[in-house]
Amino acid sequence: MTQTALVVLGTALHTPSRDGLEVLQDCAFVVDSAGRIAEVIPPGARQDEVVAEAEAAGILHRMAPETWLIPGLVDLHIHAPQWPQLGLALDEPLEVWLQKYTFPLEVRYQDSAFATEVYDDLVRSLLAQGTTTALYFGTVHKAPNLILAEACLRHGQRALVGKVAMDDPATCPEFYRDADAATALAETRDFITELRAMQGENPLVLPVITPRFIPSCTDELLAGLGKLAAETGCHVQTHASESDWAKGYVEQRLGCSDCEALDGFGLMTERTVLAHCNFVSDPDMGLMAERGVAVAHCPMSNAYFANAIFPMRRALERGVEAGLGTDISGGFSPSLLDGMRHALMSSRHLGAGTDPGLSPDQRGSNETPLSAVEVFWLATAGGGEALSLPIGQLREGFYFDALVIRANLPRSGLRVRPEITRHQEILEKIVLTADAAAIGEVWVQGRKVLEQ
Repeated sequence: MTQTALVVLGTALHTPSRDGLEVLQDCAFVVDSAGRIAEVIPPGARQDEVVAEAEAAGILHRMAPETWLIPGLVDLHIHAPQWPQLGLALDEPLEVWLQKYTFPLEVRYQDSAFATEVYDDLVRSLLAQGTTTALYFGTVHKAPNLILAEACLRHGQRALVGKVAMDDPATCPEFYRDADAATALAETRDFITELRAMQGENPLVLPVITPRFIPSCTDELLAGLGKLAAETGCHVQTHASESDWAKGYVEQRLGCSDCEALDGFGLMTERTVLAHCNFVSDPDMGLMAERGVAVAHCPMSNAYFANAIFPMRRALERGVEAGLGTDISGGFSPSLLDGMRHALMSSRHLGAGTDPGLSPDQRGSNETPLSAVEVFWLATAGGGEALSLPIGQLREGFYFDALVIRANLPRSGLRVRPEITRHQEILEKIVLTADAAAIGEVWVQGRKVLEQ
């Protein structure tokens, strides 16, 4: 039986539904020894009793004035080895960018000292940005991915880490690829086994099966990874329909869309996250909804590599699960707060259009733009649903992954006058103006992992 390990007293904002903000004002969040929220207690006699007991036991945490608790941010698409080139090398189309910049960088992680230094900095930096859960693409070689997992465990970040699988000599350079499908499958299996062995029950870091994308993988490898996903129950992540080139390549090679091909290989599961999906069709969306597959929407990198905007509103209305990704380093900011703002702006551009030479009724798709509440939901509860994990909400049964947001600090753009600002407006201000300087404390699974 779990025991109370922590009681946090303060006001929280979260979005249990896509269009619904819930304000939990002056509540006590009772966290058990497994790091889950056991009870949310509103003001009253029962709360007074629980708070007094927690204070006597030394496990009470009172939030300061002008602070709000929000769920930790869930980043559904990060290329961990690309951290050193963040903000650089965005001058080429995707297919050139990979060969010119990215593969030569990723191969360097065979140097364990280099991998250790970069990944330690990456994890610490992302926690400071409020990313409590990260879905990571690693590298082709097994060992560096274990180093990444160790960094996550050391700093207390919830993560899913994948050994990248890529074996097609027609598209992958000789210096950076799996020798063949059998080697890729064996190393992926070994990685899963070794990562699971590093942890006991209630693991913080999970393995994820990671074909880079269809153009980098042979049919034999894709089919083998699908069988491995069914056998192990692991999550799956890959890219799908990211650019005109990637979409056209798959159609020419396999005669179908990315989603249809991945489904045929057994890689479309309720634990699958597909990055980008800018060019998916309505039938593709129907297939994704049927299989329970989620989209990692990456508006920053889509501006560079897709030349298209993912139709998030249409996908959500079709029942497709979705969240947000920074796509480090195709995305130039490590902040999912920035990701929310880019998602807001890109949805407005899609709906209203961008070409002033066209009349307003012809300029855009006429889709209703996303709201601040909706992008906040995508970055928190939506990401949790995409991963089929109890995260992203501050309610009973969910892990206590949370951020303490502070207002009116000299180094932050988040300015709030509580006497004239309603909670709905505070959430909007957080979405549009909060930054790393506004994040005071970071909690993951009931443990304070950062205070700044």
